[in-house]
Amino acid sequence: MTASAPEQPLIPQPPATVTALRQAIAQIAPAALPAFTRELDQAADQARQGSDLAPLRRFATQWAAYVQIQRQPRVAVRLRELEDLAESDDAAQVRRAAAEIGGILDDAYAAVARAER
Repeated sequence: MTASAPEQPLIPQPPATVTALRQAIAQIAPAALPAFTRELDQAADQARQGSDLAPLRRFATQWAAYVQIQRQPRVAVRLRELEDLAESDDAAQVRRAAAEIGGILDDAYAAVARAER
C-alpha cells in the first residue's frame, strides 16, 4: 500500500491582517464573514475604549488560526466532527474529543506564530 500524498491547503496562509484574513475567509469560509465582521467591530470598540491594541491583536491571531484550520479541508472536517462528539453524553468521548480539539488548535496557533516571525 502506498501512502497518499499530503493534502494541499486550499489557499496559502495569509498574513494576519484584517484585509488579508477577510479575503481568505471570503474564499474558503464565506459563511463566517458575518462573525468575522461582528468580532472585528467588538475588538475595535474594546481597543478604542481601553486605548490598547491587544483586543485587535487577539482578534487577528484568532482569525488567522481559524483560516489556518479552514484552509485544510481534512482538518476542518475533523474539527467539526470532534465538536459534535464533544456534545455527547459520554464523558470519556467528550474528554477524547476535547483533547484532540486542543491539539488541532495548538497546531493552528503554532503555525500562525511561526508565520509571524
